[in-house]
Amino acid sequence: MSDGIILVFINTGMKKQNKNTPTLPIGKVAERLDVSVETIRLYERRGLILVTKTGGNQRLYSESDIERLQCIRTAINEHKISIEGIRRIQSFVPCWEHIQCSKEVRAKCPAYHRQDAGCWTYKNKRNECAEKDCRECAVYRLSGDCNEIKSLIYYEEKSLQKRSPSQGK
Repeated sequence: MSDGIILVFINTGMKKQNKNTPTLPIGKVAERLDVSVETIRLYERRGLILVTKTGGNQRLYSESDIERLQCIRTAINEHKISIEGIRRIQSFVPCWEHIQCSKEVRAKCPAYHRQDAGCWTYKNKRNECAEKDCRECAVYRLSGDCNEIKSLIYYEEKSLQKRSPSQGK
């Protein structure tokens, strides 16, 4: 502007919402994703998503939750992966490797011994994960990201050699 006017923008104190902060009710999320509320509840019951509930038992979702739900919807609709298939894929994430569990902790962990769902679906009361909030865990967060889940699933060469069918039992 040539007449000497300077524009100044002032931060009015509005905070940018953290993408992991649950603020949206289930109805708004369902509308945004063009799915039924019951579909979202089904994903919750099957352990594909962890939900935050208020004291009044209202489900609240974050932007990260919506991204996770979009990933689930893409897997189902575009890649033709069933809910059970998604659960199985999530179970392949070696959480014990990512959070550095000791062998002793692994020995007591159902997620280590079973392969039918993500580690957050097991209510393990006997290990160091028992007191943790799974929604805050990197394994849970990254496993809902369609672009990152492949990088979470890996096997050490030694593990593959141990499981090789060419070796005798």
